[in-house]
Amino acid sequence: MSEKFLPTPKTLQNNPKRILGGHRLCPGCGIGIILKQVLGSIDNPLVISHATGCGEICFGAFPFSSFQDNWIHSLFENAASVISGVETMWQKLKKEKKLSKEQKKIKFVAIGGDGASYDIGLQWISGALERGHDFVYICTDNAGYMNTGFQRSSASPEFSATSTTPVGKEQAGKLQTRKNFTDICVAHQIPFVAQCSPSHLSDLMQKSKKAFNTEGPAVLNIFSPCPTNWKIPANRGIEFAKLAVETKFWPLLEFENGKLKITEKSNKKPIEDFLTGQKRFSHLFKPKKNTEAIQEIQKNIDDNWERLQNREKFKLD
Repeated sequence: MSEKFLPTPKTLQNNPKRILGGHRLCPGCGIGIILKQVLGSIDNPLVISHATGCGEICFGAFPFSSFQDNWIHSLFENAASVISGVETMWQKLKKEKKLSKEQKKIKFVAIGGDGASYDIGLQWISGALERGHDFVYICTDNAGYMNTGFQRSSASPEFSATSTTPVGKEQAGKLQTRKNFTDICVAHQIPFVAQCSPSHLSDLMQKSKKAFNTEGPAVLNIFSPCPTNWKIPANRGIEFAKLAVETKFWPLLEFENGKLKITEKSNKKPIEDFLTGQKRFSHLFKPKKNTEAIQEIQKNIDDNWERLQNREKFKLD
């Protein structure tokens, strides 16, 4: 496992320039910030498999690509399978001593949004993790299918309004709680899984470097603000990402060989601080506050936070 990595303005400036400017992401989108810092945390050459979604279409609309490394546009569901095949061939060539010194340093990456990770590609990701391929899976979780108009995904929060879970007389947005993709990955008994946020840069880059230096599969599940569909100002995305962490809606944590470490333990702010100001939750506050729904969200967060603290304290598997 790598040494502790503390990014400074100098180290950030000297990061490998993995992504060129001129991409088509919406103003304030978290994906560009996330991938720039995660992929820039190491110097190794990369091979990247990128699932269909916001990041893929905005970074790599044919015949152009913003990526400076070897980059493959996969289907929506199979980014993990594509990189599995590439990594398997690389292992074969290494065994046959057909790789140069530089080629032996290659790291393998698969990238997908929550739609490609929590939903459509879950089976393929599970297979790649179970087989033990040496790669890093990066999920940029913006809580919906944003590229096609904000349909709900299983990562969409309870009571959030999406184009397929509208607010009306029959229901107040999405009625189901979020799927716990992080725990699903941990259940595969892989070496490293982490939850990160672009609002906590040092934490994000330390975990990224650790993931890339892990032998075997590693997963980074990263909170990604979406100003366009959350209907927040473009310059407040990182602010809401920070509130997600501070309210424990999105706890920062890592699992090394199944052992949990919570990496941010500030006093928990009320969930209203995170919900207020996002149009996808505005129905909870007008014409009068939906106290019952907000209390249910808060209870679920409190219960999960207590579960995580107990799991860390008692080293529960």
